[in-house]
Amino acid sequence: MKYSNLKRIVPLTLLASAATLVVAAPAPVTDLNATSNSTSSAPASSASIERLERLIKSRNQIQLQLQQQLDGLSEELSEMRGMVERNSYELDQMLERQRQLYIEIDTLRTAKPVPVTTPEEATDSSSGAYAADTNENEAYQNAVDLILKKKDYAGATKAFQDFVAAYPDSVYSSNAHYWLGQLYFAQKNDIEAAKSFAKVVSYADSNKRADALLKLGELAKRNNNKATAQKYYQKVISEYPDSTTAKTANNQLKSL
Repeated sequence: MKYSNLKRIVPLTLLASAATLVVAAPAPVTDLNATSNSTSSAPASSASIERLERLIKSRNQIQLQLQQQLDGLSEELSEMRGMVERNSYELDQMLERQRQLYIEIDTLRTAKPVPVTTPEEATDSSSGAYAADTNENEAYQNAVDLILKKKDYAGATKAFQDFVAAYPDSVYSSNAHYWLGQLYFAQKNDIEAAKSFAKVVSYADSNKRADALLKLGELAKRNNNKATAQKYYQKVISEYPDSTTAKTANNQLKSL
Protein backbone atom coordinates (compact mmCIF):
# COMPACT_ATOMS: atom_id res chain seq x y z
CA MET A 1 0.00 0.00 0.00
CA LYS A 2 1.22 3.36 -0.88
CA TYR A 3 2.04 5.93 1.74
CA SER A 4 -0.51 8.39 0.38
CA ASN A 5 -3.34 5.89 0.70
CA LEU A 6 -2.26 5.16 4.25
CA LYS A 7 -2.54 8.84 5.16
CA ARG A 8 -6.15 8.86 4.03
CA ILE A 9 -7.11 5.64 5.87
CA VAL A 10 -5.79 6.71 9.33
CA PRO A 11 -8.05 9.77 9.78
CA LEU A 12 -11.06 7.75 8.65
CA THR A 13 -10.25 5.07 11.20
CA LEU A 14 -9.95 7.58 13.99
CA LEU A 15 -13.24 9.19 13.02
CA ALA A 16 -15.00 5.82 13.06
CA SER A 17 -13.58 5.00 16.49
CA ALA A 18 -14.83 8.29 17.91
CA ALA A 19 -18.30 7.66 16.52
CA THR A 20 -18.30 4.22 18.09
CA LEU A 21 -17.39 5.67 21.47
CA VAL A 22 -20.19 8.22 21.25
CA VAL A 23 -22.75 5.57 20.38
CA ALA A 24 -21.43 3.24 23.06
CA ALA A 25 -21.43 5.92 25.81
CA PRO A 26 -24.09 5.15 28.41
CA ALA A 27 -27.14 7.42 28.62
CA PRO A 28 -27.32 9.76 31.65
CA VAL A 29 -29.03 8.16 34.59
CA THR A 30 -31.29 10.18 36.90
CA ASP A 31 -30.55 9.67 40.61
CA LEU A 32 -34.04 8.95 42.00
CA ASN A 33 -32.73 8.75 45.52
CA ALA A 34 -31.25 12.26 45.25
CA THR A 35 -34.57 13.60 44.00
CA SER A 36 -36.43 11.86 46.77
CA ASN A 37 -34.04 13.23 49.42
CA SER A 38 -34.37 16.76 48.07
CA THR A 39 -38.16 16.51 48.17
CA SER A 40 -38.23 15.12 51.71
CA SER A 41 -35.80 17.75 53.06
CA ALA A 42 -38.15 20.62 52.14
CA PRO A 43 -40.72 19.87 54.92
CA ALA A 44 -37.89 19.48 57.43
CA SER A 45 -36.53 22.91 56.56
CA SER A 46 -40.01 24.41 56.79
CA ALA A 47 -40.54 22.87 60.24
CA SER A 48 -37.21 24.29 61.44
CA ILE A 49 -38.15 27.73 60.24
CA GLU A 50 -41.52 27.51 61.97
CA ARG A 51 -39.87 26.35 65.19
CA LEU A 52 -37.39 29.22 64.99
CA GLU A 53 -40.21 31.70 64.43
CA ARG A 54 -42.04 30.32 67.46
CA LEU A 55 -38.90 30.71 69.56
CA ILE A 56 -38.42 34.28 68.40
CA LYS A 57 -42.07 35.09 69.09
CA SER A 58 -41.85 33.51 72.55
CA ARG A 59 -38.69 35.47 73.31
CA ASN A 60 -40.35 38.71 72.23
CA GLN A 61 -43.34 38.00 74.46
CA ILE A 62 -41.08 37.30 77.44
CA GLN A 63 -39.15 40.50 76.81
CA LEU A 64 -42.41 42.46 76.60
CA GLN A 65 -43.65 40.96 79.86
CA LEU A 66 -40.34 41.75 81.59
CA GLN A 67 -40.45 45.31 80.32
CA GLN A 68 -44.02 45.70 81.56
CA GLN A 69 -43.01 44.34 84.96
CA LEU A 70 -40.05 46.74 85.08
CA ASP A 71 -42.30 49.65 84.17
CA GLY A 72 -44.74 48.64 86.90
CA LEU A 73 -41.97 48.37 89.48
CA SER A 74 -40.63 51.76 88.41
CA GLU A 75 -44.05 53.35 88.92
CA GLU A 76 -44.43 51.70 92.32
CA LEU A 77 -40.97 52.91 93.30
CA SER A 78 -41.84 56.45 92.26
CA GLU A 79 -45.06 56.32 94.29
CA MET A 80 -43.21 55.00 97.32
CA ARG A 81 -40.58 57.72 96.97
CA GLY A 82 -43.35 60.32 96.82
CA MET A 83 -45.00 58.87 99.91
CA VAL A 84 -41.71 58.91 101.81
CA GLU A 85 -41.12 62.54 100.84
CA ARG A 86 -44.65 63.54 101.87
CA ASN A 87 -44.37 61.68 105.17
CA SER A 88 -40.99 63.28 105.82
CA TYR A 89 -42.41 66.74 105.12
CA GLU A 90 -45.46 66.15 107.33
CA LEU A 91 -43.24 64.83 110.11
CA ASP A 92 -41.03 67.93 109.89
CA GLN A 93 -44.12 70.13 110.06
CA MET A 94 -45.47 68.23 113.05
CA LEU A 95 -42.14 68.47 114.88
CA GLU A 96 -41.99 72.19 114.18
CA ARG A 97 -45.52 72.70 115.52
CA GLN A 98 -44.64 70.66 118.61
CA ARG A 99 -41.49 72.71 119.09
CA GLN A 100 -43.47 75.96 118.92
CA LEU A 101 -46.03 74.59 121.32
CA TYR A 102 -43.35 73.60 123.84
CA ILE A 103 -41.81 77.07 123.60
CA GLU A 104 -45.16 78.65 124.32
CA ILE A 105 -45.79 76.19 127.15
CA ASP A 106 -42.53 77.21 128.80
CA THR A 107 -43.40 80.87 128.32
CA LEU A 108 -46.86 80.51 129.78
CA ARG A 109 -45.64 78.34 132.62
CA THR A 110 -43.39 81.12 133.89
CA ALA A 111 -45.92 83.90 133.28
CA LYS A 112 -48.57 84.86 135.79
CA PRO A 113 -52.09 85.29 134.45
CA VAL A 114 -53.11 88.91 133.99
CA PRO A 115 -56.61 89.62 135.25
CA VAL A 116 -59.24 91.12 132.99
CA THR A 117 -60.43 94.36 134.51
CA THR A 118 -64.15 95.07 134.29
CA PRO A 119 -65.85 98.23 135.56
CA GLU A 120 -67.04 96.38 138.66
CA GLU A 121 -63.53 95.13 139.42
CA ALA A 122 -61.70 98.34 138.65
CA THR A 123 -61.43 99.29 142.33
CA ASP A 124 -59.92 95.93 143.21
CA SER A 125 -57.67 95.15 140.24
CA SER A 126 -54.64 94.61 142.46
CA SER A 127 -56.17 91.48 143.88
CA GLY A 128 -56.99 89.97 140.52
CA ALA A 129 -54.03 87.54 140.22
CA TYR A 130 -56.31 84.69 141.19
CA ALA A 131 -60.05 84.22 140.96
CA ALA A 132 -62.14 84.41 144.07
CA ASP A 133 -63.95 81.26 143.02
CA THR A 134 -61.90 78.22 144.03
CA ASN A 135 -63.68 76.09 141.47
CA GLU A 136 -62.59 78.53 138.79
CA ASN A 137 -58.97 78.38 139.96
CA GLU A 138 -59.08 74.60 140.10
CA ALA A 139 -60.65 74.26 136.65
CA TYR A 140 -58.01 76.48 135.10
CA GLN A 141 -55.15 74.73 136.87
CA ASN A 142 -56.45 71.30 135.87
CA ALA A 143 -56.58 72.39 132.23
CA VAL A 144 -53.01 73.69 132.42
CA ASP A 145 -51.82 70.49 134.09
CA LEU A 146 -53.21 68.44 131.22
CA ILE A 147 -50.67 70.22 129.01
CA LEU A 148 -47.68 70.70 131.31
CA LYS A 149 -47.81 67.50 133.31
CA LYS A 150 -49.86 64.94 131.38
CA LYS A 151 -49.13 66.08 127.81
CA ASP A 152 -52.78 65.31 127.07
CA TYR A 153 -53.40 67.92 124.38
CA ALA A 154 -56.77 66.57 123.29
CA GLY A 155 -57.93 66.54 126.91
CA ALA A 156 -56.52 70.03 127.45
CA THR A 157 -58.40 71.34 124.42
CA LYS A 158 -61.65 70.04 125.84
CA ALA A 159 -60.84 71.36 129.31
CA PHE A 160 -60.12 74.89 128.06
CA GLN A 161 -63.22 74.85 125.88
CA ASP A 162 -65.28 73.98 128.94
CA PHE A 163 -63.46 76.59 131.02
CA VAL A 164 -64.05 79.57 128.70
CA ALA A 165 -67.69 78.50 128.35
CA ALA A 166 -68.19 78.20 132.10
CA TYR A 167 -66.16 81.28 133.08
CA PRO A 168 -66.41 83.80 130.21
CA ASP A 169 -65.34 86.70 132.47
CA SER A 170 -62.58 84.88 134.30
CA VAL A 171 -59.33 86.57 135.23
CA TYR A 172 -57.73 83.74 133.29
CA SER A 173 -59.72 84.34 130.11
CA SER A 174 -56.94 85.79 127.96
CA ASN A 175 -54.51 83.03 128.92
CA ALA A 176 -57.17 80.36 128.47
CA HIS A 177 -57.96 81.60 124.96
CA TYR A 178 -54.26 81.77 124.18
CA TRP A 179 -53.80 78.15 125.32
CA LEU A 180 -56.69 77.18 123.09
CA GLY A 181 -55.19 79.08 120.18
CA GLN A 182 -51.88 77.28 120.62
CA LEU A 183 -53.57 73.90 120.82
CA TYR A 184 -55.64 74.60 117.70
CA PHE A 185 -52.57 75.95 115.93
CA ALA A 186 -50.64 72.74 116.64
CA GLN A 187 -53.59 70.70 115.37
CA LYS A 188 -53.71 72.85 112.19
CA ASN A 189 -57.26 73.87 113.03
CA ASP A 190 -56.55 77.33 111.68
CA ILE A 191 -60.10 78.68 111.82
CA GLU A 192 -60.54 77.98 115.54
CA ALA A 193 -56.96 79.07 116.23
CA ALA A 194 -57.63 82.44 114.60
CA LYS A 195 -60.81 82.88 116.66
CA SER A 196 -58.96 82.15 119.89
CA PHE A 197 -56.03 84.46 119.12
CA ALA A 198 -58.42 87.22 118.04
CA LYS A 199 -60.16 86.82 121.39
CA VAL A 200 -56.81 87.30 123.15
CA VAL A 201 -56.15 90.46 121.10
CA SER A 202 -59.46 91.88 122.35
CA TYR A 203 -57.98 91.98 125.87
CA ALA A 204 -55.97 95.20 125.70
CA ASP A 205 -54.03 94.48 128.91
CA SER A 206 -53.23 90.84 128.22
CA ASN A 207 -49.58 89.91 128.46
CA LYS A 208 -50.17 87.50 125.56
CA ARG A 209 -51.66 90.07 123.21
CA ALA A 210 -48.42 90.67 121.26
CA ASP A 211 -47.91 86.92 120.87
CA ALA A 212 -51.51 86.51 119.74
CA LEU A 213 -51.01 89.16 117.04
CA LEU A 214 -47.86 87.36 115.92
CA LYS A 215 -49.74 84.08 115.76
CA LEU A 216 -52.48 85.67 113.67
CA GLY A 217 -49.77 86.78 111.26
CA GLU A 218 -48.33 83.26 111.14
CA LEU A 219 -51.78 81.83 110.46
CA ALA A 220 -52.29 84.27 107.60
CA LYS A 221 -48.86 83.42 106.21
CA ARG A 222 -49.56 79.70 106.46
CA ASN A 223 -52.72 80.23 104.45
CA ASN A 224 -50.91 82.29 101.79
CA ASN A 225 -52.56 85.56 102.83
CA LYS A 226 -49.51 87.77 102.57
CA ALA A 227 -51.27 91.12 102.98
CA THR A 228 -53.02 90.07 106.21
CA ALA A 229 -49.84 88.55 107.60
CA GLN A 230 -47.97 91.77 106.89
CA LYS A 231 -50.67 93.78 108.67
CA TYR A 232 -50.39 91.71 111.85
CA TYR A 233 -46.59 91.74 111.86
CA GLN A 234 -46.49 95.50 111.46
CA LYS A 235 -49.05 95.88 114.26
CA VAL A 236 -46.78 93.90 116.60
CA ILE A 237 -43.80 96.05 115.67
CA SER A 238 -45.66 99.33 116.07
CA GLU A 239 -47.42 98.47 119.35
CA TYR A 240 -44.62 96.46 121.01
CA PRO A 241 -41.45 97.90 119.41
CA ASP A 242 -38.96 96.80 122.08
CA SER A 243 -40.27 93.29 122.63
CA THR A 244 -38.80 89.96 121.55
CA THR A 245 -42.08 89.36 119.76
CA ALA A 246 -41.49 92.47 117.64
CA LYS A 247 -38.09 91.15 116.59
CA THR A 248 -39.70 87.89 115.55
CA ALA A 249 -42.39 89.80 113.65
CA ASN A 250 -39.70 91.81 111.85
CA ASN A 251 -37.96 88.61 110.77
CA GLN A 252 -41.27 87.20 109.55
CA LEU A 253 -41.87 90.36 107.53
CA LYS A 254 -38.54 89.92 105.78
CA SER A 255 -39.45 86.37 104.84
CA LEU A 256 -42.70 87.33 103.13
